[in-house]
Amino acid sequence: MKRWNIVLTGYGNVGRAIAMLLDERRERYRTVYGADVRLTGIRRAKAALANAKGLALDAITDEAFAAPQPFADFLAQARADLLIEAGPTDIRTGAPGLEHIRVALASGRHVIAVSKGALVVDGAALKALAETRGLALEVSGAAAAALPTIDLIRHATAGCPVLTVEGILNATSNALLDMMMDDGLGLDEALERARHAGIAEADPSLDIDGWDTACKMAIIATFGLDEPLTLDRLSVDGIRHVEADQLARWRAEGLRPRLVGRLERDGGRLTGSIALRACRPDNPFALVHGRNKAIRIETDGMGELAAMGGGSEPRATAAAALKDLEHILAAQC
Repeated sequence: MKRWNIVLTGYGNVGRAIAMLLDERRERYRTVYGADVRLTGIRRAKAALANAKGLALDAITDEAFAAPQPFADFLAQARADLLIEAGPTDIRTGAPGLEHIRVALASGRHVIAVSKGALVVDGAALKALAETRGLALEVSGAAAAALPTIDLIRHATAGCPVLTVEGILNATSNALLDMMMDDGLGLDEALERARHAGIAEADPSLDIDGWDTACKMAIIATFGLDEPLTLDRLSVDGIRHVEADQLARWRAEGLRPRLVGRLERDGGRLTGSIALRACRPDNPFALVHGRNKAIRIETDGMGELAAMGGGSEPRATAAAALKDLEHILAAQC
C-alpha cells in the first residue's frame, strides 16, 4: 500500500474542514486506491506542526504548534508527498501561497490549491512548472469550490473547443442581490443581514466589486481552457452601484439581476468581463438563487452545457479540494 503524506497550509475554517474530511475518508482511500493517506503537517501564518508518522485530530492543538522553519524544511520534516494550499490569499502579490506552491513543486511535491492569490498572480508559470516536473497542480477549490467548473471543461467537453464560458461564481453577491430584490433592502442593509448570517465577510469588497468572480474566471481560463488570462485583461464591475429605482424597474419587468463572469473568443483572442446582468425568467441564471452558483459552457460540438448549485460553506470547499486528491490518487496509485 502506497503511503501519501499530506501537508496543509492554512488552518482556518476551510483548513479544519480539510483535516476532518481527510480523517473521515482514510478507509476509503485505502479501499479504493490502496493508499495510506495521512495528514503529517500543518503550517499556519506564524506556527507549524509536523509529524511524519501522522497527526491525529485530537493532537492538533494550539499548544502543539511551534515557530515555523523555512518552508522547504517544513516539507522535509513532514516527508510531504502533496501540499494542500488553503491559507490566506492576496490577489495582488500571491503571498504567502505563491512561495509555498513554488517550493513544493520545485521539490517534487504535488499541489492542490484552494487559495486564489498565487494562481491569479502567476498561475501560468506554476502550471508550466508542474507540467515540467510531471506533477499535479489541481485547483478546483479555487475556482468556485463545489461547483464543477474546471472539471466540466476538462472532462465533459474533452475534444470540443469551448467558445464561451459564463458563470455566477460568487455566492455572497448572489445572495445580496436576492435580498435586495425580494426584501426591498439597500446594499448596506443586505450586507448587515448577510454578515449576521455568516454569508458576508467583514470587508466584502472583493465580492461586491466583482474581483472574486474575476479571480475565478482568470483561474478557469488558465487551468480549464489552457489560455493564461490575468486580471488586467478583464473588464470588472460589481454590484455596489445598484440603486433602489433600478431594483424597482427590474421587479416590474420580471427580471433578476445577476453578477455574471464571461469568457469569450474575439478574433481568436480570449477576453473576459464581469458585469451585472438583468436576466429574463427564461434564462437559467435567473433560477440561481441565494448562495447557489452556476456555470454555462458553449462548445462547437456539444452545444451548451450547464451546472448549478454547489455549496459554499467550508466543508463544501474542502470536499472540492479532496475531489482533486481523488483524481491524483486515481492517476498515481
